[in-house]
Amino acid sequence: MVSSECEPFAKTGGLADVVDALSRALGELGHEVDVYLPRYRGVEPPGPAERRLISLPAPGPGGTGEIVELLTARADGYRLRLVDHPHSYDRAGFYGEGGSDYPDNGARFALLGRAALEAIRSEGGGVAVLHGHDWQAGPALLLRDHRFATDPRLAGTATMLTCHNLAYHGWVPRERAAALDLPAAVGKADGVDLLREAVAGADMVNTVSPTYAEESRTPEYGAGLDDVLSDRGDRYLGILNGIDPRLWDPATDEALPRRYSAADPAGKAACRADLAARLGIDTSAADDGWGDRGAPIFGMVGRLDPQKGFDLLNGAAEAMLAGGARMVVLGTGDERLVRGLREIAGRWPGRVAILERFDRDEARRIYAGSDLLLMPSRFEPCGQSQMIAMRYGTIPLVRRTGGLADTVVDADAHPADGDGFVFAPAEPGALAGAAERAIAAYRDAGRWGAIIRRAMARDFSWTASAPRYVEAYERALAIRASRRASQPGT
Repeated sequence: MVSSECEPFAKTGGLADVVDALSRALGELGHEVDVYLPRYRGVEPPGPAERRLISLPAPGPGGTGEIVELLTARADGYRLRLVDHPHSYDRAGFYGEGGSDYPDNGARFALLGRAALEAIRSEGGGVAVLHGHDWQAGPALLLRDHRFATDPRLAGTATMLTCHNLAYHGWVPRERAAALDLPAAVGKADGVDLLREAVAGADMVNTVSPTYAEESRTPEYGAGLDDVLSDRGDRYLGILNGIDPRLWDPATDEALPRRYSAADPAGKAACRADLAARLGIDTSAADDGWGDRGAPIFGMVGRLDPQKGFDLLNGAAEAMLAGGARMVVLGTGDERLVRGLREIAGRWPGRVAILERFDRDEARRIYAGSDLLLMPSRFEPCGQSQMIAMRYGTIPLVRRTGGLADTVVDADAHPADGDGFVFAPAEPGALAGAAERAIAAYRDAGRWGAIIRRAMARDFSWTASAPRYVEAYERALAIRASRRASQPGT
């Protein structure tokens, strides 16, 4: 694995969770997995580390070779290989500061790829598959087919690219492209789109849900890559992400005021009461007639961005609150969206709490203490929050897109097996309508309990998805072998 993030060492989002959990799941299936990760500022190996220096060739004519230190330590189920190069990674941010990307990001992550390939080459054993994640791993895959194409330790190595978010391409202007050590033919006259080039060149490409794989072949969702994704045909597929049930378990979660499970659900009510009390949410207003359970709490956790549907929430909130909803929102992001939420909270005291911060423990308490989780995303490659919410007995209300469409079954459309509520048009009215349906279901305690039981019974572990990756690796190896057989002298 070559990745810019891996939980718990470096994380800004779901990419880190996937790299860690998938690597462990593959290890449990008997595969040996190495994860190459930049040693960002503050990142330390998980225990004793072997250290060695690696000399990297100069990246192109007139370039200067570099020395990196590789730290190797045993993580939970895989080997973590930290690439230490202070000039590139000892910085305040992973990707940038003050809202701006570092201008040399292309070179920084090309160095990660060069170090991984040189480490594999110098150790002599070779690897079966080089699996890159997002554009930051693009240089590693491209260099495999350039500088290392004929090296006997890498010539048979298959390449696979996982696209977690197609919105970020890794664009490198031409004047900086020489530092990437890529073939001159790669890219356009004005620069290189690392994600596009990696998608076009990898043996296999996937994204993180079947529905998003289909959506991304269209201009609406393809982020400018729909043509090249379509060109890959059946070498581009969707494999649904999972979650680690050991890390997300209300029966063992130390962040919760009281633990609970599907077999012993009483603690969820205590978590709900704690959330409401701490955040000043009044769930028992007499005029709503909610009875002993109180009014439903809708939680929302994530980056305050139009992609996540926060603009839809701003437009739907008044109708939802008038219908009895209470809301808790945790996240930071777009100031206009934050300002709109603040104004709504001001108009509905005791019914809305806005927590403008990133707080992992508070997120867990919201998953446990809310009745419903809002995910009205405009697009969502997969999403993990809806899976976590169901594990915690919190019912997801989602837009029908990407991985949300693949994981949530509408309880009105499918009364026997529904485990959430789904709406389709990306419009505030559609969100408000779905919330009204959810509130109606919540008023029926027996029906609501059945929906919760179905949600908590869903299995989103990696035991289903990891074998799909193994199948994709096997196909990538067959494609690589076929390529080599068709090339004279290999």
